[in-house]
Amino acid sequence: MFQFSRLVSARLAVAVVAVAAGLALTSCSPVVDVTPAKDAANAACAPMMLALPDAIGDAKMRKTNAQATAAWGDPSMVILRCGVNVPGPTTDRCVSVNGVDWVIKEGNPVWTLTTFGREPATEILMDPNKISSATVLADLSAPALKIKATRNCVGQEDLQNLPTSK
Repeated sequence: MFQFSRLVSARLAVAVVAVAAGLALTSCSPVVDVTPAKDAANAACAPMMLALPDAIGDAKMRKTNAQATAAWGDPSMVILRCGVNVPGPTTDRCVSVNGVDWVIKEGNPVWTLTTFGREPATEILMDPNKISSATVLADLSAPALKIKATRNCVGQEDLQNLPTSK
């Protein structure tokens, strides 16, 4: 009986060490190097950063090395920076997703999605070939709502309906 309990204890110890090593390896993704935005220390970024999802689609959130930044996926598929320059009037495409207006600049391969009418502005860098922009915007619009909107995008149809001066 003594031999059996020593054998069970030894196997249990090995199993505990293996599980601990496995957890350590899976939680040690390298920290993502992100350059912070100029206004990253703006206090208005904090509520949004606290509301960010743990995952976007199948991409899990990773640690970053800069204030008011976030990254998802390994390798990173989505990078977020709060405190970027607020976009002014633009002819770039603007879409509204769940109450948040986003200016979209399609690059090759990286797209830049920036909140419009919110200060500070939030920027998302993503590759639409690796993750759906619809998923990214749907998952990040609720946190972006934490920064109050002061303006909205207008389209050609909005401009046609403006009152004329007499």
